[in-house]
Amino acid sequence: MDGSGEPVVLIHAGVANLRMWDDQVAALRDRYRMIRHDTRGFGRTQTDAVEFSNRADVAALLDHLGEESAHLVGFSRAGSIALDFALEYPGRVRSLVVGAGGISGYQSPAGLPEEAFELPDRLERAKDWAGLAEWEAAFWADGPGQPAGRSGAVRERVHDWVLDNYHAEKVDGMPIVLDPPAVGRLGELKAPLLAILGAFDEPGTSEAMRHLADAVPGARLEVFETAHMINLEQPERFNALLAEWLDAHRSS
Repeated sequence: MDGSGEPVVLIHAGVANLRMWDDQVAALRDRYRMIRHDTRGFGRTQTDAVEFSNRADVAALLDHLGEESAHLVGFSRAGSIALDFALEYPGRVRSLVVGAGGISGYQSPAGLPEEAFELPDRLERAKDWAGLAEWEAAFWADGPGQPAGRSGAVRERVHDWVLDNYHAEKVDGMPIVLDPPAVGRLGELKAPLLAILGAFDEPGTSEAMRHLADAVPGARLEVFETAHMINLEQPERFNALLAEWLDAHRSS
């Protein structure tokens, strides 16, 4: 937790941990209470091989901190977590930002074919963590089909986060999915929604963000000239956009 003011909960991508939000916390902690956590099995957090709800974890975090509601920001897998949380706990979300994420229950027609992921599947089965970290850094940081090293230091940060997590070989929990899923419930969303996509991201993810923005009345869509790690590639523009969004949806 950093700063004071209206609470903002930042939920990290599956190739990262809470450190992916360092730039955003530094930029906004003078105006907002910035809250971030390592989700189960990531960063410094452990879990057991049990069923659990990422959504309930966020609710428990807010309860622990004495916050009835918060602005919610989720990227990548956490975009889906944030969206699902807003549907399950509509009264606890002041505004919602979903970046480079998915929609539970939605299969994008633009997704890459299964064979595109055969190599990382083989690397994971072989526990070739070094090779897998290289593949994931190239795919998520540079972008599929993009020149190697396009994202510069962003690729190095993602590579190190991924490798650290794989080397830890932590127990995997079993996340409980939202039932029914978000895909058929987008009209129920009460919180103001900002959807963000990266032009160089995996095409299925970008299409899902366009679908989300189209399906939710009043939603706003922003496109960045980045791959998946939008806030890392263009932190200044992202921070300005996030500050503008939060300021526009303050309670007072």
